[in-house]
Amino acid sequence: MDEQLDAAHNAVILDRALMRTDNGEIRPEFIESITAAIAAEDETFLRSEVAELHEADLGDLIAALAPEDRVRLVELTSTDFDFSALNEVDDAVREEILEELAPATVAEGVRELESDDAVELLEGLDQEDQEQILDRLPPSERDVLERSLEYPEGSAGRRMQSEFIAVPLEWTVGQAIDYMRETPDLPDRFYEIYAVDGSQHWQGAVSLDALLRARRPVKLPELIHEDRRRVAVTDELAEVARLFGKYNLVAAPVVDADNRLVGVITVDDVVDVIEEEADEDFKALGGVSSDEQLSDSVWTIAKGRFNWLLINLATAFLASSVLGLFEGQLEKMVALAVLAPIVASQGGNAATQTMTVAVRALATRELGSNNAFRVVMREALVGLVNGLAFALITGVAAVAWFKIPGLGIVIGLAIISNLVAGALGGILIPMVLDRVKADPAVASGTFVTTVTDVVGFFAFLGIATAWFGLK
Repeated sequence: MDEQLDAAHNAVILDRALMRTDNGEIRPEFIESITAAIAAEDETFLRSEVAELHEADLGDLIAALAPEDRVRLVELTSTDFDFSALNEVDDAVREEILEELAPATVAEGVRELESDDAVELLEGLDQEDQEQILDRLPPSERDVLERSLEYPEGSAGRRMQSEFIAVPLEWTVGQAIDYMRETPDLPDRFYEIYAVDGSQHWQGAVSLDALLRARRPVKLPELIHEDRRRVAVTDELAEVARLFGKYNLVAAPVVDADNRLVGVITVDDVVDVIEEEADEDFKALGGVSSDEQLSDSVWTIAKGRFNWLLINLATAFLASSVLGLFEGQLEKMVALAVLAPIVASQGGNAATQTMTVAVRALATRELGSNNAFRVVMREALVGLVNGLAFALITGVAAVAWFKIPGLGIVIGLAIISNLVAGALGGILIPMVLDRVKADPAVASGTFVTTVTDVVGFFAFLGIATAWFGLK
């Protein structure tokens, strides 16, 4: 064991600039040195390493360690461990670590975090575990976290930071600057200060650049931005992210129903929200639960994916039943059985393209009732144009393959029909789902694929039956 420890101490990776490879992955040697130090319970070495790591790097290190070493790393590094790193790992990994740690250890770590990071850490735990940790906090800190945890999940109240700078509206620039210089307990990072009245009602925001440019005697109301946006505690985080993007905000005050200032949301929190929303939408388009993590067990993943696979199976039977309606025709002309999947596949691909754009436009509110008709007609025309092009290509290929002249016209007409149907289905289905308050990213794929399969098979085989007089 001593030899392992000596190797760890002498390893070149002690230079933290070499912690990662050129493509950003953690070097195996670094992980090995940390693992060896954990096995040897070398607290001094581990504390020196962990204390210098950024929370994101520490989170990646935790994820790379064996499950049994993760808790030991936290315990051995004690007060040098930054608990905000646990917000950088998968939910399953975080919950596993927190459940193994003593509530007193977690409570001590939570005390060092800003309120938004502390809430994010606690919200994944069950009620009993939350209470065990909160009971070990000072009353003032416990009240702040309990209040935030009472807000709806996915709301601004859950993600806001309760630490902010609020000063009386009647103060001057000099008074505000002196207050910030003399107050030891300021937030770690802030971009603006907020003016409030005697009852803590929000009166406006003053950015730091405006404050520092102004002379000391200037009154704060002269520097307040009249068009500064504020956020309600109940606003959905997705809406908050859109507000930040639309108005190029770096911070926004959070107010309650009575317009009292209760917190602030900063751009780093919004970036996390955007990443989470994109991750959820991306998974939903593939029929994967938004809760699925790389660290989940086989059973958890299989169970989460089963329902959508079952729905897909049902819709596949529906599409196949269309083929059953033309069983006799397929027996008389084998070429129809060979070419039918091509028609369905082209329609499905075109629909997926349209659906992807539509779901994203709905999520960002770029697509609404004011431009719905224009966008739908544009997508239909795109489907028609591509349909004509692929009708020509596919028709020529079909005639060259099977030497049946009429087959080119049949498959060409079917391709046109299905690409137009796919384009319309790809945009109308997400719009309808959004209108009935269903998540279009989750359900659109299955329904759109079914539409293109059914229309593709029916159009191709129906047109072929009429053209060739098959019965």
